[in-house]
Amino acid sequence: MSESLADSGHDASKRTWLIATSCVGAVGGIAAAVPFITSMQPSEKALAAGAAVEADISALKPGEKMTVEWRGKPVWIVRRTPEQLAALPKNDPQLADPKSERKPTDQAPDYARNAHRSIKPEYFVAVGICTHLGCSPSDKFQTGAQPSLPDDWQGGFFCPCHGSTFDLAGRVFKNKPAPDNLEVPAHMYLSETKLLIGEDRKA
Repeated sequence: MSESLADSGHDASKRTWLIATSCVGAVGGIAAAVPFITSMQPSEKALAAGAAVEADISALKPGEKMTVEWRGKPVWIVRRTPEQLAALPKNDPQLADPKSERKPTDQAPDYARNAHRSIKPEYFVAVGICTHLGCSPSDKFQTGAQPSLPDDWQGGFFCPCHGSTFDLAGRVFKNKPAPDNLEVPAHMYLSETKLLIGEDRKA
């Protein structure tokens, strides 16, 4: 009787030891896999240096905006409606630089130096930072008279810090603190629903 109890105690100890070593092995395997998986992603240093980022725009509806981070900056992707696009030329007389001629190479790549400042008219891509002192403007897509906005407002962005206003192509209005239009970063379409921000392979 005492012998069988000793044997069962020995077996229990053996099982406990096997379970413990198996767990340590599993944890070690996971720990080894994590650096490998992480190595396939852009490092923080690479992202800070400007590694391109992908954006899935499949769920973006007309009239909506989404934000992705690139180089530590917010990049806006706005899907403009046909009405919003048709309203852009109405702003031209009120804009400081309607054709992005002041600093075209800094403000936008060649393929975005057009009336809608984009590759595809429907989609507007811009760094969401005011060119005055680096604040982030607010969305003001609703048209018409509103506080701090003109009565004939066609929709765009308003920087509450110092009152700069931009239209839905990121063009700054005259007599505002912001000296330049919003920056359009290098970007390209990987597919109908995927955008690559920070690289265009054409520039």
